[in-house]
Amino acid sequence: MKLTDLNTLADTIRELKEQGKTVVHCHGVFDLLHIGHIRYFEEAASMGDVLVVTVTPDRFVDKGPYRPAFPEELRAEAVASLKMVHYAAINAWPTAEETLRLLRPDVYVKGSEFKKLVSDKTGKIQRENDVVDEIGARIAFTHDIVFSSSNLINRYLSNLPREIDDYIKLFRTRNSLSEITQLLERMAELRVLVIGDTILDEYQYCEPMGKSTKDPVLTVKYQSRDLFAGGVLAVANHVANFAGLVQLVTVIGERDSHEAFIRSQLKDNVALYHEVQKGAPTLIKRRFVDGYSFNKMFEVYIMDDSGLCKEKESIMCQWLEGNIDKYDLVIASDFGHGAISDAIVSLLCEKSLFLAVNAQANSGNRGFHTVTRYQRADYACIAEHEIRLEMRNKNGSIQPMMQKLSAHLGTKQFVVTRGRKGNVVMNDTGVSVDVPAFATHVVDRVGAGDTVFSLTAMASYLGASDEVIGFLGNVVGAISVGVIGNKKSIDKLSLNTFLTSLLK
Repeated sequence: MKLTDLNTLADTIRELKEQGKTVVHCHGVFDLLHIGHIRYFEEAASMGDVLVVTVTPDRFVDKGPYRPAFPEELRAEAVASLKMVHYAAINAWPTAEETLRLLRPDVYVKGSEFKKLVSDKTGKIQRENDVVDEIGARIAFTHDIVFSSSNLINRYLSNLPREIDDYIKLFRTRNSLSEITQLLERMAELRVLVIGDTILDEYQYCEPMGKSTKDPVLTVKYQSRDLFAGGVLAVANHVANFAGLVQLVTVIGERDSHEAFIRSQLKDNVALYHEVQKGAPTLIKRRFVDGYSFNKMFEVYIMDDSGLCKEKESIMCQWLEGNIDKYDLVIASDFGHGAISDAIVSLLCEKSLFLAVNAQANSGNRGFHTVTRYQRADYACIAEHEIRLEMRNKNGSIQPMMQKLSAHLGTKQFVVTRGRKGNVVMNDTGVSVDVPAFATHVVDRVGAGDTVFSLTAMASYLGASDEVIGFLGNVVGAISVGVIGNKKSIDKLSLNTFLTSLLK
């Protein structure tokens, strides 16, 4: 059979090579088989006696939301149906590196778009080229016409929900992929000060066992544990993946400080300045989670939110006074757990060249901590439940509340995130734009708002339009909710991949 498994294919190739046959190997997603692929396979087949093709499995396709458009079985079957293809198989790894070591072809063929290794931002082609040298094969590149499956799928076979598809088509008429990627590249010039509460997010994965026989208590069986750098640490890491230099200002506890862990989790271009809160632990939010569904059962705060003593607060204020004007923008990620005191708020409002604010309402501060503790913000980003709490308005329209709050803060741009409803962006003239959500699969919402705030704050400073800010925020939010907690910070590669899948 032409369609086979990898191990059987490896045996077949070994036999073919023993017979003196030259085996040529192609590898890819091949989500939408088109004339570009057909010519690619034809040229590859001409380089030897036998052409074998391996197909990236669904779980490793990193082309963005709603991709692949066709499942791995259909993609492999389509490839195997072509006359010039002798054998096809579904790969077992994210790239072709281990596949090459297993199959050991004579020639490994890539399309002409991969010829310039400098354009391979993932580094995959270079690593595959190294393996080709390792196994004594050679790499070759085709020279024929190149089409984009992403472009064809977006134009003719989009499986996005109708509302999102209509919006993306309209967005493309006003904004280009290159303009947004250039905006992201400009972030590398920024010097950013990030200030806020250090939070360690601990996940205790458990298996529910049922009710205790003696007490009305849910009993669970421990499975495993994760500890993530959350709160302002996560914000600093998101920013650091794009900005040139990041200065983090925060507070950790004297007791159970976890300082070594905190330092180990920060990106290389994050400089840490911190004060120690005497007698307090570093804040941990311990979540007990069903290990199968990832549903949270309950949460425990290990916290002393009384803040720094006056002496330590004064030292931090002095540091800020002497350094704040070195930074293009200040990102205040205020979780309301004591790191940003009233005195620091006043200093940030007075001295920041550009101030971006997120004041979060959570179970540790709800009702006592809202964004109006800031007298000024050039950019603000809060969730819908936070603005409704701020304005004491449970069911009213969002826009009038945004206008009132924007006028109070003096924002140039103001974003309200609305979960599955997307977000609303308002500028200083009171004009607003609604952007739909792009998330297709929600694993965990923890940290998603921090991701949105981190990227959109920099975009706002750089003068991005309201629509681009809303679009970019919903893209990074969609990526974030697909990851448990703050396990992985947003990075340029995953963001560019997602953007390409929507806009190419």
